[in-house]
Amino acid sequence: MIRLQLSLLAILLLLTGLWLGADTLLPDPFTYFSFRTVFMQYSGVLGIGVMSLAMLLALRPKWPERYFDGLDKMYRLHKWLGIAALLIGIMHWWWAKGTKWMVGWGWLERPERKQGAGETFSAVEGWLRSQRGLAESVGEWAFYAVVVLIVLALLKRFPYHWFFKTHKWIAVAYLGLAYHSVVLTKAQYWSQPVGWLLALLLLGGSVAALLTLTGRIGAGRKVAGTITDLTYYPTLHVLETAMVMQDGWPGHAAGQFAFVTSDRSEGAHPYTIASAWNTDERRLVFITKALGDHSSRLQERLKVGMPVTVEGPYGCFNFEDAQPHQIWVGAGIGITPFIARMKQRAARSDSTEEPQQDVKTVHLFHPTAEYEQAAIDRLTADAKAADVQLHLLVDGKDGRLNGERIRAAVPEWRSASIWFCGPAGFGQALREDFIAHGLPAGHFHQELFQIR
Repeated sequence: MIRLQLSLLAILLLLTGLWLGADTLLPDPFTYFSFRTVFMQYSGVLGIGVMSLAMLLALRPKWPERYFDGLDKMYRLHKWLGIAALLIGIMHWWWAKGTKWMVGWGWLERPERKQGAGETFSAVEGWLRSQRGLAESVGEWAFYAVVVLIVLALLKRFPYHWFFKTHKWIAVAYLGLAYHSVVLTKAQYWSQPVGWLLALLLLGGSVAALLTLTGRIGAGRKVAGTITDLTYYPTLHVLETAMVMQDGWPGHAAGQFAFVTSDRSEGAHPYTIASAWNTDERRLVFITKALGDHSSRLQERLKVGMPVTVEGPYGCFNFEDAQPHQIWVGAGIGITPFIARMKQRAARSDSTEEPQQDVKTVHLFHPTAEYEQAAIDRLTADAKAADVQLHLLVDGKDGRLNGERIRAAVPEWRSASIWFCGPAGFGQALREDFIAHGLPAGHFHQELFQIR
């Protein structure tokens, strides 16, 4: 999280620093209207800059994953960039529109425009000036569309299938804002570093918008598969789906996730992979819990033999570190990546070339609100085969899991790393508790499995 916060701050500071190299927020003479002129340019550069980066991250690029510690963290940065663009855009809109309203109300008196007698412009600059009126109108309506679409994306009660259908239209609004920015950005900027960076961001963001609108996100990482088995656990409201992949799936590490499409009208949904990869079997397993409108219908809609499309794999929740011990916390459906890792450990248990990370001592804590014997039996068998010590806690019988209980059960916790997957608030509370007791922050790994 700190890396994400620093990245967002660095982006804002970089754009600000380059803009200050080309202009100033303290014009001479300093008046309301002179400040408005420079602030409109500054907020415009800042707003379209962060929105362009958000558009690029929406493409799910693979190369930044290692730096950001996985696509789940990149999506969190994408969300923050979208919120930053929204807030900056509101300020930009107010200084533009609010000023006109205040002049109309008689609160402000607009200064007389200076006549540029004899002023000449190049053909490009002349064309840009002729577009100013249209660019202002396009930018205003595109801004209104962005406000509505971002607010809908932030509303968790807004159904995912409607989010999937509406969110891509931000790309159309972005193209309108890009046109607005190209026309209204001060011409002198384009010959300076701030203009060079802005041009790259606008080009990249526009390409990303076109790829989004044509359905090309992740196109090179999509592989077809066929559902082979479906197992439903009614007490847990959990569905286990197994599928065989066609040639082209690159394999995956335990802990990674993928986007699965079983219905094009619903779009792709992200699920953690609950199986180890075997090139001979080419089999993937996903475990999903009925938590929303889409997942609640999977049991009725999915059928053996149904074709699916899987995009991935993504994520860096890969259990790789130098600590001699690991503590795993899989809360509820967050148990999924640990099942995959246990299957991977078990598959390698007879190998003489077993990686060092697979001989770590591991404690797995699985707090759950529901209990189903068949699922627990399979989890217990997986833990035994993988030489993992399982700690099962059922809420109604065993109470809540916290840092104190983990430390009491694992005396060597100071030399361990902690891998958490489950509710974000629970993970954050555990992280703060362990750090307060001396665990280095870098030893706590948490998957932020929230696309919205």
